[in-house]
Amino acid sequence: MATDSELGQQLPIHAQSVEEVVAGGQDGLSATVAAERLAAHGPNALPAAEPETALRRFLRQFHDPMIYVLLVAAVFTGVLGQVFDTIVIVAVVLINALVGFIQEGRAADALESIRGMLRLEAKVRRDGAWTVIPAEDIVPGDLVRLAAGDRIPADLRIIDATNMRIEESALTGESVPSEKGPEAVARDAALGDRSSMAYAGTTAVSGSARGIVTGTGIDTEIGRITEMLADVESMETPLTRSMTKFSKMLAVLAVGMAIAMALIAGLVHHYPLAELVMASISFAVAAIPEGLPAVLTITLALGVQRMANRNAITRRMGSVETLGSVTTICSDKTGTLTRNEMTVRTVVTPADTYLVTGTGYDPGDGDVTHQDGTPATLAHHHDLFAIAEVAERANDATVQQRDDHWAVAGDPTDGGVRTFALKAGASGSDQNRLAVVPFDSAHKYMATLDRHVNNSGDLVIHLKGAPDRLLDRCDRQGTGLNETEPLDRERWEEEMHRLGGQGLRVLAAAARKAEPGTTTLELADVDAGGFVFLGLYGIIDPPRQEATDAIATVHNAGIDVKMITGDHADTARAIASEMGIGDRVITGAELERATDEELRQIVRDHDIYARTSPEHKLRLVTALQANGHVVAMTGDGVNDAPSLKKSDVGVAMGIKGTEATKDAADVVLADDNFASIAAAVEMGRTIYDNLKKAIVFMLPTNGGQGLVILAAMVVGMSPLPITPLQVLWINLITAITLCLALAFEPPEPGIMNRPPRDPRESLLNAEAILRISYVSVLVGGLAIGAFLISQSQGLGAAESRTITVNTLIVGQIFYLLAARFSRARSLRKELFTTNPIAWICIGLMILLQLAFVHLPFMQVAFGTTHVGLTDWAVPLLAGVLVFGVVELDKAIRRAIEARATG
Repeated sequence: MATDSELGQQLPIHAQSVEEVVAGGQDGLSATVAAERLAAHGPNALPAAEPETALRRFLRQFHDPMIYVLLVAAVFTGVLGQVFDTIVIVAVVLINALVGFIQEGRAADALESIRGMLRLEAKVRRDGAWTVIPAEDIVPGDLVRLAAGDRIPADLRIIDATNMRIEESALTGESVPSEKGPEAVARDAALGDRSSMAYAGTTAVSGSARGIVTGTGIDTEIGRITEMLADVESMETPLTRSMTKFSKMLAVLAVGMAIAMALIAGLVHHYPLAELVMASISFAVAAIPEGLPAVLTITLALGVQRMANRNAITRRMGSVETLGSVTTICSDKTGTLTRNEMTVRTVVTPADTYLVTGTGYDPGDGDVTHQDGTPATLAHHHDLFAIAEVAERANDATVQQRDDHWAVAGDPTDGGVRTFALKAGASGSDQNRLAVVPFDSAHKYMATLDRHVNNSGDLVIHLKGAPDRLLDRCDRQGTGLNETEPLDRERWEEEMHRLGGQGLRVLAAAARKAEPGTTTLELADVDAGGFVFLGLYGIIDPPRQEATDAIATVHNAGIDVKMITGDHADTARAIASEMGIGDRVITGAELERATDEELRQIVRDHDIYARTSPEHKLRLVTALQANGHVVAMTGDGVNDAPSLKKSDVGVAMGIKGTEATKDAADVVLADDNFASIAAAVEMGRTIYDNLKKAIVFMLPTNGGQGLVILAAMVVGMSPLPITPLQVLWINLITAITLCLALAFEPPEPGIMNRPPRDPRESLLNAEAILRISYVSVLVGGLAIGAFLISQSQGLGAAESRTITVNTLIVGQIFYLLAARFSRARSLRKELFTTNPIAWICIGLMILLQLAFVHLPFMQVAFGTTHVGLTDWAVPLLAGVLVFGVVELDKAIRRAIEARATG
């Protein structure tokens, strides 16, 4: 292997010959040398942007027009000598800044954990063995292996390659992938012409190669041009951007209305200037939802983290909003809808048919039985013994327990056949093997030369593979090596067709004696024929039970599921039918012949697409979108990237997916499981619901406070129902309690029983605007009503105002309880058993309000006074009325929806 000095010779590495580059050997680095070089060169990572300090993040919370309004208000109150008012306004600003600071910290933590989940890995040779390591641990001189779909982890000098083509547009701007090979190029070759090099950040689109690392981190080409590669976008989405803009617009509107209010009240009712200024400041503070952007950020951050906890890693935050609108999910079959654990389900011998129960590679999960369910043992069934012996001998796969599950080492189909042999009672040993003809796609069988298990010294050739190839080499059938019954080829072809019609993959078993003294086995020995046909294995990749349940869930949610697979039509139909997707199948050849217009009709009529290519996937997505669908598309291969980019939500497989596919995707499934897609859709709907709940809750609570001051000043009420300082108090405690509660809401009951949301629908639709309007008027009107009732009972201004503030606080608490469920009835068990954060926030707000009413220093500061239990009756009645009106609104809407769908 080349040393550091050799890699840094004067001749550029791309111009050096392979012999020069690998002068030190081609067996990779030792762990010791790699550790030394890692210490010398540092991690293989581009310099990250200087992280924002905690102080800078805190100060940034003040960079907002709404906060500017509050700070100007604090200056005015200070100039007017209202020192305590100034302190309270500053406290409102500081608390909101602190809330935003904490929430952004949580969002940053969520993003950082997601970046860790998306960490790039690479295949390198260390200590004489190939291993997978984090890309940041790669060092100069490492030997790296590349395959189609891999992202190049560092700058490499290619030493051998087979059909290697690399997409380098991120580096060179060339849209066409570049051919790569080990031949040296000219010393002065341009970057895009260096065919002997593979550069960090580019993507292999085909072929395979090996290369020696020449540069890592800042020493790579992409490092030199200081291009930053981001794995995950910021926590900002179109929705949060539009709401931030909306909040700023509200701030301007609030200031304008405050000025108009002051002019009307001053000109018409002749309020003193100081009182006008304080009332205007209070109105602006009350009406501005200064905490809204921060609440939206934490709602999104928590939701994305929950998605990651359910194995759906969000790479592009905008996809979170789109997930709630998905109308069609196009899914691969193998490993996503199925377990990717080949399982023998049926064994057919010349004498009988056996059923094999259980799924996966656990030999203890299931048995071998007759069709009537009675156990079948090797001791009493020579035919079963013979076919199980072939499954055991002509097999290089092993199954073993790893932690809490069984896994296969080797070919999955062979693993399934091995598991059948173990279930039947075979030993699982191949110690009697003398020679082997490995499986090859050219001859489609595997053969082994073994000593017979009866210790007689007989030599036996065991043969397993494609049924047609084995039938060609058999002239007899039966249950042992000495059978003389002629082969009934027609019968076996009918059995193959029957099993294939059930969606089973079919393999065959055969055996014959070998000449005594034989020690080798060649293709010619097998092709000479003379075998006894022992039977067929019917194998299937069984559906995931959780995926089957998830399909039923998304169907209830009004979402279509399309299976798109490269497998045969019969297999695809059998799996799709078992999972409840449907039974209407069409093949890739038929898709190829269809025009775009015909394809639009095909996607309406069919749910299963077999023998398809990645190009077909792209056409199917286009056709579905042309029909008005919002499409989520899964993919794992490098050629799936175009269809993932074209879809509304691209979903990559985290286990079997290539780096190129993950780069193109919006969401990465950490477990390759369809159930995780369904969970992501549910969480996408939940996040959107919670964002909407937060907005629909905060705007009317601010609106109600502002309405009390606005109405009182415009009509000339004296004394005012609430003082400016009391308004600031309400804003202060609401910001640190109720405003945060809705970010933690779990999914609503029935969230996956409603149709997808129209993505063109505005967040503040007519329903939301109506609720914001009538709740604002209701809460503000009830507060004014409480003040007038108190005044009519002869209570003083301090008592009346205390009851008014209590009415606003209790009204907001009851509105929060109603707002926790957008459509569902709130009086349900889940109101008390879910989202404990909401109840903690309510409890904290009640404690603060009790202190506001009863603590002497608070009474002095805010002009309040002690009120008895009976004086809480009006606030409580007002809260119940708010709750009841919102619940009545939801009930009417549910009834209208039921009538429309019924």
